[in-house]
This record gives sequence, C-alpha cells and structure tokens, in this order.
Amino acid sequence: MSTTTKKFKHVSYLWDDAKAAELQGDEVALLVYRSNLLGADLRLTNYGGGNTSCKTMAIDPTTGKETEVMWVKGSGGDLGTMKRSGLAALYVDCLRGLKNVYRGIEHEDEMVELFNHCIYDLKSKAPSIDTPLHGFLPFKHIDHLHPDAAIAIAAAKDGKKITQELFNGNIGWVEWQRPGFDLGLQLRQCLDENPGIRGIMLGSHGLFTWGDTAYESYLNTLEVIETCAQYLEDNYGKKGKIFGGEKIKSLPKKERLKKAALLAPVLRGFCSSETKMVGHFTDDERVLEYINSNDLEKLAPMGTSCPDHFLRTKISPLVLNLSANEQINDIPFLKKKLEPQFEEYRKMYTDYYNNCKHENSPAIRDANPVVILYPGVGMFTFAKNKQTARVAAEFYTNAINVMKGAEAISDYTSLPRQEAFDIEYWLLEEAKLQRMPKPKSLSGRVALITGSGGGIGKAIAKKFAEEGACVIINDINEERISETVSEFEKIFTKDNVASVKLDVTDEQTIEDAVKVAALDFGGIDIVVNNAGISISKPIREHTLDDWNKLYDILVKGQFLVSQSCIHVMRSQGFGGDIINIVSKNSIVAGPNNVAYGSAKAAQAHLSRLMAAELGADKIRVNVVNPDAVISDSNIWAGGWAEGRAKAYGIRVEELPAFYAKRTLLNETILPEDIANACFAFVGGLLNKSTGNILNVDGGIAAAFVR
Repeated sequence: MSTTTKKFKHVSYLWDDAKAAELQGDEVALLVYRSNLLGADLRLTNYGGGNTSCKTMAIDPTTGKETEVMWVKGSGGDLGTMKRSGLAALYVDCLRGLKNVYRGIEHEDEMVELFNHCIYDLKSKAPSIDTPLHGFLPFKHIDHLHPDAAIAIAAAKDGKKITQELFNGNIGWVEWQRPGFDLGLQLRQCLDENPGIRGIMLGSHGLFTWGDTAYESYLNTLEVIETCAQYLEDNYGKKGKIFGGEKIKSLPKKERLKKAALLAPVLRGFCSSETKMVGHFTDDERVLEYINSNDLEKLAPMGTSCPDHFLRTKISPLVLNLSANEQINDIPFLKKKLEPQFEEYRKMYTDYYNNCKHENSPAIRDANPVVILYPGVGMFTFAKNKQTARVAAEFYTNAINVMKGAEAISDYTSLPRQEAFDIEYWLLEEAKLQRMPKPKSLSGRVALITGSGGGIGKAIAKKFAEEGACVIINDINEERISETVSEFEKIFTKDNVASVKLDVTDEQTIEDAVKVAALDFGGIDIVVNNAGISISKPIREHTLDDWNKLYDILVKGQFLVSQSCIHVMRSQGFGGDIINIVSKNSIVAGPNNVAYGSAKAAQAHLSRLMAAELGADKIRVNVVNPDAVISDSNIWAGGWAEGRAKAYGIRVEELPAFYAKRTLLNETILPEDIANACFAFVGGLLNKSTGNILNVDGGIAAAFVR
C-alpha cells in the first residue's frame, strides 16, 4: 500500500487492503467502499456528482436461475456518503434490451420511465439518467467522475487531440452530449472502435474509467486523473501568466472578512427578492487568483462546461463592479450602487431564458445570481439552504480549476447557451425538483439565540434547527458551546450550525457573532435575547455590583445585541424577528426581587419601544414571559434557588413542586415549552403580530397582561 501511495501526487490513495479483505466476496459492498473513497476526495468528484457501478451474478427470483445484475448509484445522493440503499439494481439483459424500443435522441426522456421495468431489487433506489452509460459498457466495475484535471482537458479547445497524445490512444473520446440513453450507446460505440482502451473522456463533461475488480477500477481511475493533473502542472506558465496575470491585489485577510461581513447581508437582500436565500462566503486562494486576474472579464461570462457545475452555479456569475477599497458602510448608497447591477443580471438571465426556451419548457426560475464575485475580496454564493450554497461555491471553485487548466494547455470552452439551457430546464430535472420535500417552516432563515449553550437558549436553538433554520450557537461558557455544537452537528449537520463565544455586555464579542452570522449564512433573520442571570436578595442586602450585573446582562445586553442585529436586518431589507425572553417577574411584584424584577420590567418596556420603532422596517419584536424554568438552566446557579426558597419560606428541593402548584394548570415549565412559544412567533402564522407578550408560566393570574 505504501508503494502505491507514492505513485500519486495530485489525488489521495485511500484504499485499505485490510478493510477491502473484509468485504471480499461481496462485490456490492466493495462498490460502496470504492465509491466512498472516491467521493472523499473533492479533486476526483464533487458533492452529489459522479456515479459508480458494478455488475454481479445473482439469482433471478422469478426463474431461480443466475442472471447478471448491475448495481449503480441511484438518482440523487453523494458518493462520499453513499450506502447500499443509495444504489439502483437492474437486470443487465433487460436494460440492454431497451435498444429494441429506443426511438431516437428526440425521444430520450421516455427511456427513463422504462428503466423502472428493468429493476431487479424492488427496494433499491430509483435509477438515474446515467444508468445506460454504465449498462452498455461490459466492464464489471465502472467509475464516472468529474475530476477538475480531466474536465480541464475535456473543456479545452484541443481536448480531443490532447487526450489522444497524452494517453497514446488508450483513452477514448466522445463529444459533448447531454447524458441519456444515446450517450450510453455512444460510449459502447467508442469502445467497439477502440478495443483495449482504459477509459473514455466525455467532451466538456467528465471521465469514464473501469476495471475487472473494484480495486482495479479504483487504481485505474486514480492513475488516469493523476496523469491529467501532472500534465496540467507541467504546462502551467508555458502559455504565459495564469489567467493573464494579476490585475488587482487582494485586501489583507482581516480587511477581506470585515468587508465581506458588511456586504453579505446586502447581497442576501438582493438575492432574496423572490425566495429567502442563505449565503456562503469563501476567500479561498484559488478563488482570489481567478477573481483578481486580467482574464476574469473574459472567462466569467462564459460560464461553466461540466453540467454538474452549471446546474448548481447558474449560467454565469455576477461580477460586482465595486472596488475592493471602496467604503461600504453607507448601506443606502451601497444599495443604490448595486441595484442596477442586479437588475442587469436579472435581465440577462431573462433574455437567456426567452431566447432558449421551448414550447414545453418549465416556467422561468429565480433570475437572481447564485455566484457573486467581488474582486479583491472573495466569492459569495446564495441558495435556498446552506448546504446548497456551500456546494455551489465548491462547484464554482471546481469550474475555476477547470478554466485554469484549460487555459494553460489550450483555450477554455464552455457549454453553448442552448445546451446549457436544455440541461437547466430539462423536464427530467424539473421533475426531480418537484419531487423534493416541501421546505420546513424556518428553511432559509438564520437565528441567533444568545445563551444557547444550554437551558432555554439551547432548547430554542434546537427547535428552530428542527424547523429548518441555521443557528449560531453562542454562550459565555466555551465548554457549553463545544458540547452543544457537537450534539447539534450530529443531528443537523455542520452546514446548519455555527458557533462563537458571546458576552452580551461586550460589544466586540457581539460584533464577532454578527460577523459569523454574515460570513457563514449571509445575515440574520431571527434574534432571541435569552442570555441572563438572576440574583434574589432583600433590597438591604443587594449590592451595587449585583444591580449593575443584572442591568448590564439583561437590559444593556438586550439593547446591544438587538442594535447590532437590527443593522443587519435593515441591510437585508426584508424584515425579521426579535424575541426577548423576559419573565413573569416583569409584571408581578414579588419579595426579595427588586433588581431582577425591575431589570426584567425594563426589558419588557424596551421591547415595546423597539416594536414601535421598527415596524416600518418589517422587524417584529415580541416577548415571551417564562416562569420557574428550572431544567438545565444557569439561572439557578449563584444562589438564586436558595434566595427564592428563603423568600417563600421553603427548602430548595421543594421549589419545583411549589412553583407547579401555584399555577392554574398545575404544570412544571420546561425549556421546550419556551422554545415552542418562540416558534409560535416566527413559524409563519403570526407574521403580522408585533409588540406582544406571550406568558408561558402554567397560568399565574397576577401575571396576566390584561
């Protein structure tokens, strides 16, 4: 294994002989293992891209005889994470027999339905459009990938000639064609005309490689891609400077991130003119090399070549006409400058649709850009959820790699506009979009809940994440942050969770949290001011430090966090929600509670004042008043429980029962109850409600608002 590893410089050799030996005799298990290894290296293929297959002998349950079955990655899914359940299993003879009913390329789409008549395992995944590309090739194991190095050659003007010379005729060539039944037939024809080849390059698209065993296929795939990558490396600089050389210099890292954080909410607002979008930002060195170059103006409008890249990045990016050194603190002025650029992009996209559409084309989709390039700063991507936005950035970075390689060895060529349109508005792609699950209530929304490392804050963050929101976990306690983030990432994936240490009395940490929200997700939609402490003492025993601490965290903290997030919401321009977790003590006058109760009253009235001021911005401000939420709450630390027990003349251990008994419903209040109340305000049914107080206290008559 170590000897083989040394053969590769540009790809990762991950094959483990011991692991593979455990799977011997199960070709499907080896297929899954190989697929996961290939998908783990983004230089080989992209998230969700590519497909792999194997052909095995199995017993036909209808005849009891042996028959050949092909297992191939099914529709959707990702090679890196694929399991056996992600494969489609089809009778090979039946699939190949479809040639007898194939009516020609103009009837391609009808063949997809016929794949279902070839299914061997009725529990397997639905077959994808690439199924015949594997079925008509005779090899036991096949890999179809989209490696940047291979596509760079496939997308070069002289790609066919370069492939022939580089591999001495051992890699075939099939010109660009949309994936489907006919392309499968062309692959077989290429093999018949070039017996003994070890793979086929698809013009502008990708690579097919194979082997008699899973390991042979894996090794062949790596070797072909390694050869392509080394060829590119050997030729960088021979034609001249990469991308025509540097036109501008990047801002220093700190300045790039600061500028990107200010700009992201503004861009998100423009990109969300039809549907609420989530953002992603990267200043990867490969991106900066491209967006700072002399050739950006030539290459960016051309768009991508590989259909997998194009489907996720749109026809072309929007390149901002904005100097890297330009001051962007004046948001109204910035919006005025950017608005014509977005209008121009939307017009370009609408013209592209109108010029290329067919009689049966689906209706035009969102005309806003997915990829936005800011020379000197970085790349922003926007999509309906964080994963899609991140993947779009990865795919466009792959496209940059392809352009870089193609320009180094020849001239880059992209898909013709009509071909690109026929992929983007393909009826089969439209059907796939229509089958996607309905978005959850908070999909596309970003929530910052202060003190979300535990207790009420964690419960709110969890509820919002369950409903589709991206959440920024924060706390003053870094250990609590780490534990909660670890838990959330397992449940909701890393894409939907960000984290930052946040002290609501420290303006710098608030600024840091807002920056995380902007860079990771594009902005903020929901703020829940939940962080708090409590001190229960008779007035004579209260110190000035006690008083200041309560007012700093509860009142000033709510003010400072809201102030920073309101700026982001106004930059986005589509409103938002602020929920302040206050208390029944803001209304009820109880014993030994003068500082805490009055601070809570200040929080409640601050909420009313904010609601009155922010209505014109469509920013709703509402209050949730809990009471006696004991479970996993920091509020009971620092002597509060002892203080309240003393005030009521009971023991600390009697507090939960005492609090429950005094409610009209005789109920204990849990963090999840507060989370549900918060969701009621932001879940979509109360979009015209602001300035309200929602009591979640089990029913305490003295705390009734009216």
